[in-house]
Amino acid sequence: MGLVVTREELKQVVRAQKEQNKIIVTTNGCFDILHVGHVRYLAEARRLGDVLIVGVNTDDSVRRLKGPSRPVNNENDRAEVLASLECVDYVTLFPEDTPVELLTEVKPNFHAKGGDYDPEKLAETPVVESFGGQVKIINLVPGKSTTSLIAKIDKSKEKSNDTVNC
Repeated sequence: MGLVVTREELKQVVRAQKEQNKIIVTTNGCFDILHVGHVRYLAEARRLGDVLIVGVNTDDSVRRLKGPSRPVNNENDRAEVLASLECVDYVTLFPEDTPVELLTEVKPNFHAKGGDYDPEKLAETPVVESFGGQVKIINLVPGKSTTSLIAKIDKSKEKSNDTVNC
């Protein structure tokens, strides 16, 4: 089970982990409505090293990336839920739209991204490679995404609104 830490606290954590020659893995995302796809992805990311650090977009960042109706869950709730997973060691929030600044601070050995990303097009790739790290693409679980869950909920609400109660 992990801890939610500030960026300043994370710097100290990373320093201590690197002194112990730990392999540090980072990943990032909105993680708005946690589902099995997220859990499997994070477990796979954790297997890349000794320590998994998850960067979570703040609420303002999620709104810029996903639209005004998101996030469904606030940043503190999303961070706490992620930190409760056995495979996650540390969670920190970041207000930027990309994790480039966070990666520059952490300098992970590996940065994991989901299979829907092309490493050549990621803003993170040149940053991670600049300090000798690698970007690793992890296959996603087909049909599992927060967007598809929200669509399913919306469709379910439409059906229930069409039903006449007698």
